[in-house]
Amino acid sequence: MNEPHPRRWLAPGDLNGFLGLVVDNLSIMAFLATALIGLFGFPADIVFLRMFPGTALGVLLGNLAYTRMAHRLAARTGRDDVTAMPLGLDAPTSIGMALLVLGPAFLHFKQGGMDEAAAATATWQLGMASLVVMGVLKFVLSFFGGAVQRHVPRAGLLGSIAGIALVLMGFLPLVEIMKVPVVGFAGLGVVLYALVAKGRLPFGVPGVLAAFAVGAVLYYVLGPLGWLGTGYHAPAAWTWRFALPLPNLQWIGGLAYTVPYLPLILPFGLLMVVGGINVTESARAAGDEYRTRDILLVEALATLVAGVCGGVAQTTPYIGQPSYKAMGARSGYTLLTGIVIGLGGVFGYLSNLVELVPLSVLAPILVFVAIGITVQAFEATPIRYAAAVVFSFFPAIARMVTIKLSDPTYVAPDRFGALFAQDTHGIAELAVITILGNGFIITSMVWASFVVALIDGKTGRAALILLLGGALTLFGLIHSVDPAGGVYLPWLLDAASSSRVWQFAGAYGVLAAVLLLLSVQRGKASVA
Repeated sequence: MNEPHPRRWLAPGDLNGFLGLVVDNLSIMAFLATALIGLFGFPADIVFLRMFPGTALGVLLGNLAYTRMAHRLAARTGRDDVTAMPLGLDAPTSIGMALLVLGPAFLHFKQGGMDEAAAATATWQLGMASLVVMGVLKFVLSFFGGAVQRHVPRAGLLGSIAGIALVLMGFLPLVEIMKVPVVGFAGLGVVLYALVAKGRLPFGVPGVLAAFAVGAVLYYVLGPLGWLGTGYHAPAAWTWRFALPLPNLQWIGGLAYTVPYLPLILPFGLLMVVGGINVTESARAAGDEYRTRDILLVEALATLVAGVCGGVAQTTPYIGQPSYKAMGARSGYTLLTGIVIGLGGVFGYLSNLVELVPLSVLAPILVFVAIGITVQAFEATPIRYAAAVVFSFFPAIARMVTIKLSDPTYVAPDRFGALFAQDTHGIAELAVITILGNGFIITSMVWASFVVALIDGKTGRAALILLLGGALTLFGLIHSVDPAGGVYLPWLLDAASSSRVWQFAGAYGVLAAVLLLLSVQRGKASVA
């Protein structure tokens, strides 16, 4: 009788896995803080003392659960090469929460008359409530993940998230890179060399860590010499910020605030369910057979607990489990990552590390993530659906343009309102861009799905998808005519807004009718 292999808590490859997973999580938390504090003027104490501890707690709990699952799998199979599922903050939706939900909401609350402290607290409550909503959605869908995956084409799911990646995670950080080009472009070059071109770095240093190191050295060496101009800012003094992520009911007050953002929040949760299914299949292909439902339930509960305890960014299992396995990581790397990130949120050293990382150093990592997600949308989708993936990008582009044009530092609010309402020759161009971008994730899914149906010759199915799009348009779940993207009952709108709603919804209905006629014509032609 063979003796089972001894199960170790740490293996030599766990160090590499730990460095990679910690840097991934740290970079996302750094962007969350930098975007809110640097781009939107959000109070730093709310980010570091209220948002970070709960967010980090979700990472801790999820990684502890996945570590335990790996040990149970190893005990059941008698293997010593089982690799735990890596869990961390989801990059696209965390960045989307910062740029599309939390930041704009903070500005909206201030414009509505709240002072800065009240607006920041309301935004935090909105972020908590958003996580609770996503956690509940993921918990329910974890029992129906297969059905979701069957009914939503992969081109729609991956295309919608790739649109976020390309324009929000890719282009906007690229702009930040070129604000301090000596630092940012060098870091981007290291990322492209090590992670895209697969070049080997000295001593086997991970590519992400090398990019951080190169950027940080250039920033902190050249900056004090005056070679970076106004792009250099001396780091803040080290500050211990102790905050326990205790459960609280603040999220209940934020539930009402989530209504205008549901067209973003709900797809964020849906994408993580499908992503969890995909990564479980990826791990299974690498030799580690986890139960899909267990993986999804851990993800959902980690997100839910994080939200109740003050977190604002959801967790997800990472797609790179086979990569961590290849580098020799087992289960120690998830255990260490959970402890370091979780305690960092409590004792505050994560916030100090984040303050040491300028956006020009961080941005190259985000550009790489954006490239990877966009490439995956094409690689994981049959080539015949490439047009559907590309078509799904346009709503995201419209949303990016809207973000910039609605920024009062670019266009004054009264000027924006006047241009939005200028319907002298059809719907105003600014209104079209804004309406097209509102609810863009769901729009991208609808657009890609009906194009996939057309490519497959299922014209009737394409028409039904368009009718669904028209119904969603009526209530502002997509193509909201409210500049802020809110949902509504169409019969309660003013005449100008009602006209825009019916024109956009009518466009879907007319196209559906045309496709149904074409479907009938195709059927007759086939019979003939």
